Amino acid sequence: MVFSIGVVDDRYEVSARWKFIVIFIAVFLMWVYGTTIDNLGVWFGYELSLNSIVALFFTMFALAGFTNALNLIDGIDGLSSSISVVILSFFLMIGLEHSDHLMVVLSSFSIAGIVGFMFLNWHPAKIFMGDSGSLSLGFIISILAVLSIKYIHPIVILYLAAIPILDTLIVMIRRIRRGKSPFSPDKTHLHHILVKFFENNVQKTVIFLSMLQLIFSSIGYMLIGIINKDHHPIVPLLATVGFALMFVVFYMIFTGIKKRQIALEER
Repeated sequence: MVFSIGVVDDRYEVSARWKFIVIFIAVFLMWVYGTTIDNLGVWFGYELSLNSIVALFFTMFALAGFTNALNLIDGIDGLSSSISVVILSFFLMIGLEHSDHLMVVLSSFSIAGIVGFMFLNWHPAKIFMGDSGSLSLGFIISILAVLSIKYIHPIVILYLAAIPILDTLIVMIRRIRRGKSPFSPDKTHLHHILVKFFENNVQKTVIFLSMLQLIFSSIGYMLIGIINKDHHPIVPLLATVGFALMFVVFYMIFTGIKKRQIALEER
């Protein structure tokens, strides 16, 4: 379903509303068959569980948000595919550690397909994944995140998939502050800013963001061991505060760079 709405969007252009509706229906089908976010982990010794209906709506919000987040970073050659390979590799490791066959198959097959695709998608690209590819990849990663909650604290997922999440939050807040719709298109994504910063060098931008994602995912992977081993109640809180601070730092740095770029263009 998600792939199909992407195909239609690539051919005819589909509004964000219809994309969300289709993703919501797909999440509803997952919920019917028992795949949902019904647990937000242990906080200060108490397990935060969600009842069935709340879990459904929370899962709809989370999966639709990340699916579109990956779609939004597909703005330059090779970026979404590179970021996806990094994220999928860490979910593959989690699946292998816990002998989760579905996680291993979903992540490994996706990585194999993306790696083959990247040979022709690297700048200057000969082929493009389009919305059909980016939405599908975003939804696959979202499913893996839901499946992984059985083994990891949910806060870790913010680190495992940091770049798409940070990019979307920063862009949406910036648009809202300018009085625009958070879904309105513009050229203020992290990759747009960095391409100009690196003097229109697309390869450097992709490598830089991919390395950032690798660092964040590695931090998240280390957090898994710390949280699962120590069970210290303060660790999830510190991880949450750390991600919030990381968001503030990113927002300030990239907003500052964007303002400088606009000022230079106006001279």
